[in-house]
Amino acid sequence: MRDQYDFSKGIKNPYAAQLKKQAAVNVDADVAEYFKKQAAETGIPYQKLINFYLSQCMKQELKISFGPKKNGG
Repeated sequence: MRDQYDFSKGIKNPYAAQLKKQAAVNVDADVAEYFKKQAAETGIPYQKLINFYLSQCMKQELKISFGPKKNGG
């Protein structure tokens, strides 16, 4: 291995913004089973399906609402 490397002509990774970040998320057992079933049907790993679903929520700027449901407006 060289003692000294010259990175003066190096370029920044163009895919750096697309890199994934590992995150441990606890989900209910029924949620995990739902996505695992979808994974079996589609052939797509369930982690990718969860990421896709969350990405869609983000792109559509969906908001979570908490509290009692309103009946009739």
